[in-house]
Amino acid sequence: MADEKENNGEKKYKYSIIIPTYNERLNIAIIVYLIFKHLRDVDFEIVVVDDGSPDGTQEIVMQLQKLYGEDRILLRARAKKLGLGTAYIHGLKYASGDFVVIMDADLSHHPKYLPSFIKKQLETNASIVTGTRYVKGGGVHGWNLMRKLTSRGANVLAQTFLWPGVSDLTGSFRLYKKEVLEDVISSCVSKGYVFQMEMIVRASRKGYQIEEVPITFVDRVFGTSKLGGSEIVEYLKGLVYLLLTT
Repeated sequence: MADEKENNGEKKYKYSIIIPTYNERLNIAIIVYLIFKHLRDVDFEIVVVDDGSPDGTQEIVMQLQKLYGEDRILLRARAKKLGLGTAYIHGLKYASGDFVVIMDADLSHHPKYLPSFIKKQLETNASIVTGTRYVKGGGVHGWNLMRKLTSRGANVLAQTFLWPGVSDLTGSFRLYKKEVLEDVISSCVSKGYVFQMEMIVRASRKGYQIEEVPITFVDRVFGTSKLGGSEIVEYLKGLVYLLLTT
């Protein structure tokens, strides 16, 4: 595997953290700081895939490169918004790690959980470790009742019809073996809100071992949520599509 090293007789792996961004100027520096804080003894790189943010996100990332090094923070920008799935595919082209972490830039996914993801993977040799809000120790902070019910209802529907073997299908905080992510993502066709659900369902159908780590999801502090009524409609369409094709 790439950049595999020996550390006191144990293999030391490299982790590539792919963070798609669009108008995250107020958040990106904080999340980068927190990643470095919580992964002090880990070999990692951060791949920022920015979709032409007009708010100056890329300028902040370039300042972070000067601070942390261009070998630790890779800016791989695109000209415009092209979708979450293609952002991960784009970031994968530049990821040199043995494992790939995908997470949001809006601080809803706290980097403090990354050591738990890594530990779980090393203990179980799982192909995928995914954060879940819906087991003991997990939860949501900052959502109103309607959004909580919407998210919970979406997961119950998917559990009922798709039987994916995980408790949180719509989460997007995950660690993958790099080759597993490459395999799964190449078979996905969904975009937007449905993409994460298709990823985990496809992985389950392919027989990959999936483990879960409880997380508390925190609603974004800065910026506006990208989830609306149209995304819920797309989710329902995607559920039907996966029911018919997996």
